[in-house]
Amino acid sequence: MTALTDLGVRAIRDGVRTGAFSAREVADAFIVAVSRAKPLNAFLVETPDHALAAAAAADTARANGELLKPLAGVPIGMKDLFCTAGVPTTAASHMLEGFTPTYESTVSAQLWGAGAGMLGKLNMDQFAMGSSNETSYFGNVVSPWKRSDGGNAPLAPGGSSGGSSAAVAARLCPGATGTDTGGSIRQPAAFTGISGIKPTYGRCSRWGVVAFASSLDQAGPMARDVTDCAIMLEGMAGFDAKDATSLRLDVPRWEAGLNPSMAGKRVGVPREYRVDGMPEEIEALWQRGCDWLRDAGAEVVEVSLPHTRYALPAYYIIAPAEASSNLARYDGVRYGLRDLPDGAGLQDMYAATRADGFGPEVKRRIMIGTYVLSAGFYDAYYTQAQKVRTLIARDFEHAWESCDVLLTPTAPSAAFALGEKSADPLAMYLNDVFTVPSSLAGLPAMSVPGGLDKAGLPLGLQVIGKPLDEQGVLNACLALEQRAGFFARPEAWW
Repeated sequence: MTALTDLGVRAIRDGVRTGAFSAREVADAFIVAVSRAKPLNAFLVETPDHALAAAAAADTARANGELLKPLAGVPIGMKDLFCTAGVPTTAASHMLEGFTPTYESTVSAQLWGAGAGMLGKLNMDQFAMGSSNETSYFGNVVSPWKRSDGGNAPLAPGGSSGGSSAAVAARLCPGATGTDTGGSIRQPAAFTGISGIKPTYGRCSRWGVVAFASSLDQAGPMARDVTDCAIMLEGMAGFDAKDATSLRLDVPRWEAGLNPSMAGKRVGVPREYRVDGMPEEIEALWQRGCDWLRDAGAEVVEVSLPHTRYALPAYYIIAPAEASSNLARYDGVRYGLRDLPDGAGLQDMYAATRADGFGPEVKRRIMIGTYVLSAGFYDAYYTQAQKVRTLIARDFEHAWESCDVLLTPTAPSAAFALGEKSADPLAMYLNDVFTVPSSLAGLPAMSVPGGLDKAGLPLGLQVIGKPLDEQGVLNACLALEQRAGFFARPEAWW
């Protein structure tokens, strides 16, 4: 018999509905799995009572013959960027250590309303700033994967949603929430052999999500496969009057619309994404992805996104600028950490609190952002970066004239060892080279696992779609998923 923790979102939902097992049995199995996985450091807070309460509600509803909610019986992990009423929310930072919100984020509230239960809050890069989950104040998340070539170095699970990716890959939860500002859902999904989608900017409410870069941040699901992501996204998306950037649109029935046929579709391959020094394995996987989509009925065409080379520099001006503004609220006055040295005045308290509360990467980005917004440099940097952003969005608009979706690698490499790139911020930032352009344009984009590298580590393929065409992205990814036949999973060592 298949272990309950090996089941994904759809299988658990359907099993609870048919009575193949109870929601309580599912919750118990995952609670035990979480409790035994401390070496991964994926969970910052465990909330078994929340998961059990949701399971009890599902089992009671079924026993009474009531119609079950869409996610009844499904326990999930919640990235610690989402505020959860009565449960600590820290954004993995010392600045918010001990902060317990009295309110619920819109996304988490919708998931609980759909019947899901929370297994706990997931570790992440501090304030979502990082690509390896090494900037958390509460310690690194360790990938459940190990190299098969004899190397035993602990590996990065990607970032910033590294706790989410590690937990899903290690079967600690069937699905988890993530947030994506420049690739923080897609890159960790690729590193750990799972699926993750960043929807169109505005599909999911940002209310109650600790802000990093407000014009880029977007919530999305991370799960075992494409179908599970579609199910979770239906529960997360929707208009929210409390978020001025939320789209006033009905939530499509993405699961019902899943179709792996690509007949009549054109898939664009951006020539500018063939970067210097790209590993042969990444290039080979990209070619296999093209072949798989051709097999599904698509025509593959080459397209040009001429301003791609400027995407990363523009992103690392815009995102830190917005972070500098958003993180100004953490001053030791209203909530969170307060560092008040003896005899200190107000300015001394500000300085001491922010020096102690923020980690090195967060400080680096605040300083970059403050610099590019300062008098004399605003026009030279921030204004120019926003103009470049417009050009990048226009590149995509032109590309849609000749294709329906784009296919690219998700990341320029497989997972690297913890500590391998932490001393070189530029090398770390290059992890986002394939994911940042679609974030700047606000487009839906998804990563699915496509295979393993020579060291036995997962590699991901990315599909980018037109605005609001999550269905097209999901369908193309389903076609890739069916042909890739990726069933590899990490062997439990924790």
